[in-house]
Amino acid sequence: MTQQPINPDITSDDKLWTLLTYIFSPLIPIILMLMEEKKNRPFIKYHNAQALILGIIEVVLYIVIGWTLFGLCVPVLLWFYLVYLGFKAYQGEYVVVPVITDWAKKQGWA
Repeated sequence: MTQQPINPDITSDDKLWTLLTYIFSPLIPIILMLMEEKKNRPFIKYHNAQALILGIIEVVLYIVIGWTLFGLCVPVLLWFYLVYLGFKAYQGEYVVVPVITDWAKKQGWA
């Protein structure tokens, strides 16, 4: 098994902020967009865009279908997926969310 080289541009602070963006999405991504020294870091910028989009989707799903039992399960499952993505990002990986990553890159957000 080969190990990927560690990117020296990714600090432990970057990893912590990306973990927080996924776990507390969409609140922390909005806060990071206001922090000048954080929003320009490439690793944080990449993950912040994805976390913000997924967090908005989670909130909208909860509002639209939250009154049903199915509607309660979907946002919770999405939150567990966000936690998983957060831990992958904390390990220094650039995670790819199938449709959202490509869309965010085309918009110039990631």
